Amino acid sequence: MGYMKSRRKKERAESPFIRLSSDMLLEGKEWKQLSPKAKLLYIHLKSKYRGYNNGEIRLTYSELKGIRGISSPKTISDALEELEKKGWIKWEEKGGLYRHYNLYKLTFNYDEFR
Repeated sequence: MGYMKSRRKKERAESPFIRLSSDMLLEGKEWKQLSPKAKLLYIHLKSKYRGYNNGEIRLTYSELKGIRGISSPKTISDALEELEKKGWIKWEEKGGLYRHYNLYKLTFNYDEFR
């Protein structure tokens, strides 16, 4: 029985789906005010969220290479800055070359699904 519980928990944590509210997507003025690059980046950050790792979400620039619309470092930086300024994410720990990873936290100010 313990094996099945841990297996279900792992499957849920690695789900290929991202929960986004239809109200937020269709009617939310905050979502509509985001640029397309910020929306894409938010979706990628949300895909890394497992329900227990908020504040420890890692998303590297190399992971985003090749994704149409947000593949350049400047575009990624601009999108992260926009998401932070508009209250969608919080930059918990700044990393970089030869340092720690950048760690992000979803604020859930506008997105009701945690």
